[in-house]
Formats: sequence, C-alpha cells, structure tokens
Amino acid sequence: MQWRSIVIGLLLFRLALNCVLWFIFGLGFYQNFHSQKVDLYGENEKVAFENPSWLNHNLQNGDSKTWSKNVKHTSKNSYLNYFEDGKDEYAQKYNSFPDNLKVKMKDMAKEMFYFGYDNYMKYAFPEDELNPIDCEGRGPDVLNPSNININDVLGNYSLTLIDILDTLVVMGNVSEFHKAVKLVIETVSFDKDSTVQVFEANIRILGGLISAHILLTDSKQPFGNVGLQDYDNELLHLAHDLAVRLLPAFENTSTGIPYPRVNLKRGVPPDSINETCTAGAGSLLVEFGILSRLVGDSTFEWVARRAVKALWKLRSNETGLLGNVVNIQTGQWVSKQSGLGAGMDSFYEYLLKSYILFGDKEDHKMFNAAYESIQSHLRRGREACNEGEGDPPLYVNVNMFNGQIMNTWIDSLQAFFPGLQVLSGDVENAICLHAFYYAIWKRFGALPERYNWQLQAPDVLFYPLRPELVESTYLLYQATKNPFYLHVGMDILQSLEKYTKVRCGYATLHHVVEKSKEDRMESFFLSETCKYLFLLFDEDNPLHKSENKYIFTTEGHVVPIDKRFREKVWKDEVVVANTEKPEVRPANTSINCNRIPDERRYALPLKSVYMRQIDHMVGLL
Repeated sequence: MQWRSIVIGLLLFRLALNCVLWFIFGLGFYQNFHSQKVDLYGENEKVAFENPSWLNHNLQNGDSKTWSKNVKHTSKNSYLNYFEDGKDEYAQKYNSFPDNLKVKMKDMAKEMFYFGYDNYMKYAFPEDELNPIDCEGRGPDVLNPSNININDVLGNYSLTLIDILDTLVVMGNVSEFHKAVKLVIETVSFDKDSTVQVFEANIRILGGLISAHILLTDSKQPFGNVGLQDYDNELLHLAHDLAVRLLPAFENTSTGIPYPRVNLKRGVPPDSINETCTAGAGSLLVEFGILSRLVGDSTFEWVARRAVKALWKLRSNETGLLGNVVNIQTGQWVSKQSGLGAGMDSFYEYLLKSYILFGDKEDHKMFNAAYESIQSHLRRGREACNEGEGDPPLYVNVNMFNGQIMNTWIDSLQAFFPGLQVLSGDVENAICLHAFYYAIWKRFGALPERYNWQLQAPDVLFYPLRPELVESTYLLYQATKNPFYLHVGMDILQSLEKYTKVRCGYATLHHVVEKSKEDRMESFFLSETCKYLFLLFDEDNPLHKSENKYIFTTEGHVVPIDKRFREKVWKDEVVVANTEKPEVRPANTSINCNRIPDERRYALPLKSVYMRQIDHMVGLL
C-alpha cells in the first residue's frame, strides 16, 4: 500500500503545481508555450498536433501570404511579455567588440586556414582532399563508382589546391599563391577517366581557375603585385579545357537542362540518370558566362543560360515556385518540394549574381519574381522582423504547386539566404533569418545538416564544416557594421577550434550532439569558411579598400564587377549588354547599411526580446 500512497501523493503534487503555474502565468501563456513547436503551420496545414496559435495562415480565404497580419494579442497573452523583464544580457554581450580582439580573431582565422592548408600540401597533395585524422590524401573512390558522395566532387585533379588559390591572395600571401599557381600549371590535367558532377566541377574547379587567372592578370593589382612573370594564361587554358569536357552534359537532352554528371574523357556515361536538381542545373551561368567573355566564345554562356530559362519555364503557374528535382527529358518534376536549401539554393543566388556581373535585365526580372514567390509562399512568421507579435520569420519547405508545408525541417545550406537578402537590399529579413541559424549554432556548436523546427532537434546530425552561416555573417557585417556579427564570427571560430580540430586539420562532425568526427575535410572549408572568417575581422583588407568592386561566387571565389563582363565579345562582333549600374550592391561595400535606421546602427540588429524568443524556440532557454 505504501507505493500507492507515494503515487497518489505525486499526482496531487503535480496537480497543485499545474494550478500554481496556471495562476501565475495565465492560461493564454500556457497555451502559447505548449504550442510553440507547431505554430509555423497554416490553418489548413495542421497535422496531428493541437493548439497552434502563433500564426494564422488562412489559405481558405484565398490569402496566400504567410505573414501574421491578422494575429491579435492582448497584453496578458503576449508571448513577448514573458521575456521583457530582467537585465538585457544580449545588449551587454554584443554591443561592442574591441579592436585588439578583432586582430586576435583575424590571426586565429588565418592560423586555422594555414593549419589545414599546410597539412594538405604536406600529406595530401596532389590528391583532391586531406583526411585530417589519418593525415592522408583522398581521391575518387575507384572501387565503388556508385559512391557519389565522394566521386561527384573528387576528380583526381588536386581539387583543394585549385579551390583555395584566390584565398591565398585574399590573405596577402603572394609568394605562396605563385607557388600554388605553378604547381597547378605543372601537375593538373583534366584528361582523366573520372566521372564528376557538372555542378561541383564548375563551382570548385572552373571557378577557382577563373578567379585566379583574373587576379593574376588584373592591371590594377589591388592586392599588390600579384602578377606572375612569364604567365601565359595557362589557368585560363585549363579552365577552357575543363569547360569543353563538361559540354557533353548539355547534349541530347529534350529540355536543354544538362545531365548531372560527365566523364572527363568519354562524356555522359551510358547509364546516366535523367534526373537533376534545380541548383545543379541552374547554377552554372556565373562561371560559364565569365569564361565566354574571357575566351570570346558564346557557347558556354549560351548553354548555361538555356538551362536557366528551361527551368524557369517549368515553375508553377499558381505559385511561381520551382521544384527540387526535374527529369531533363520530360520536364516533369520528380520532387515537388520547393525550399531554399539543398537542391535549390544557388539557383536563386545566381539569378541575382548573374545580373550584377553581366547586366542582363532578364536575370534581375527572374530574381525579383522568384523572391516575391518565396516571400509569399515559403515565408512564415510575423510580417516585420523587428516589430510586432508572432513567430520570428522562417522559410519552410512547401509543395511547389499549392504552397502547403511538406515537412518540418530546414537544412544548413539555407543559411546562405540571409547573405543573398543583403545583396538584394532586404537587410531586415536577413537579420531575422540569420539570428535563427545562429541560435541553432549556439545550441550545438555547429549547424546540423537538417534541423527539425517542430521537434527542436536535428534530423540529420552531421556538419561537414559548411560556410553558409559564416558567409551570411560576413555580408551582414559589411551591410550594418554591427559588432554583433563579430561576436557571431568569434563564436563560430571558437566552436570550430574546440570541436573539429584534429591532428592534421579540421574534421567533419559526424554527430553535432556527441561531437564524434569523420575523417574528411572538404575543400570548401579552406576556400570559403576560413576566407569569410578572415575577411570578417580584416577591415583593412584590399578587397574592402579597393576602388574595384568584387562579388563572391557560390564557392566563395572572388571575381571583380568589371565592365568588360558586361560586354559580349564573340569573335569580331561586340554586343553591348545593359551598361547601367546594377541596382544592388556588391559584397565589399557597406552602402546597404543605409537601409538600417540611424538610431539602430549601433544597437543590436535584432531587439533583445526577439533574440530571446528565437533562443527559446531552439531550446536554448
């Protein structure tokens, strides 16, 4: 009988505690708190959950907007009131960043890069990647051709060295840059029996070669005397050779959308699939377009632009959205999921960046239309980032045809989007979305590949040292000069040092909670993650001070915004594109900070009450 008395006593205690909590906080707050994990659903999107109350998304009334314009809160029920008491520890922590600490962080980022780079050169070169735990090189998985996780990226062409060429220039190491360029010229050949993904070869290899070539031949030399004696355009010739080997991907497709993979010697494999993702097929225009202008051959830009237009024609007539995976022969969508992460991210990015570089108004028109559809159908949460009640803005995965939520996860690649919003001038929305991803980073010391906002837990647990959050942090700092973003960068640097550094480099986190590791250091860690961290703290970098304006490719390669890229020179014919200045600003200017009110320039970019709200949503509070 004693155990029964204990159980009854515990039940009575719990009942009394619930009554006390109800009395203190009020029924309204309890209901809001209980429903915090499900509030991003619309009214007719509820699936097996109860009491969603933060957001009313009334599609039944024909309003496809996702903003919570009609949500009314009383002061008693306001979720935000729960956070408004007490000291403003956020402002105390983030409102300043000493100059000496900035120098320390810049040096730390540089040391991080060189620890990875030096060990790659010592233990891995000429192979593609470094295995940082075993201190060995890694190339294609020749024993398992179906291992596309490796073989899509690694082509037996010294991937890491080519990918980081311009990073050496950005860090001011001209002598090492010259040494690396000579090694590439002397050792790299694309006459390989390697089947690679067209997208990866384009952004990492072709982009790396083009960027380095432009830096070598820039007559203005903003980074100092970078020119190499007796250089005879060898990197450009290599880039041209690679691009020619990628061209078979565009042949024999009914839609003009390219095959996802090619063999560098034999073209499209006979067993190649007819399915590709939107980003993979639609993110070739920047590199191919620049190459066409450098070599005077329209072919490369033409095939890349044809693929973009083919995808654009397949968007939904109802929502204006595109899907994730398409059949290149039939034009039918294989995956109808529309989002901002894997499979779609750089498609949107290159619509805007192509316009900035080439001045084609059609690119800008497509980007604006795509952005409007994204805001209308993917965005959930309150209308204003820094005002009002309701959920913080978040972009979810929806069905491309009706805008209904398809799942409750977002992926780490989506963290690039605040940076793109900065380039487009939408700094306010960039601030809010970035804060959400930073909160996830604070919780885990990394970004899980997929995070379930419904369960407040990772769905896919690994972190391969991706750069997207760092990239957005850097661009937001350039736009606002707010010290908050220096603190974010410092947190990321310290987390990488603490959780990913191993004997010969930095390793992929296999499990962001347990912090177990995988023996792989992808090339983008050195070419992007370290580069953006270094630039974040290097205010006096020539990239920031030069009269030249630069933009970053999706792989973080530096390319100038140059009037010669706004002219199409095909053989002897010159066709002038739009020569007006683009309506958006490049990465190395802080002009977009004018979009932030003066009184907020040195305050927190996001009010403390909203930062607390986001931290609470991801389980930090």
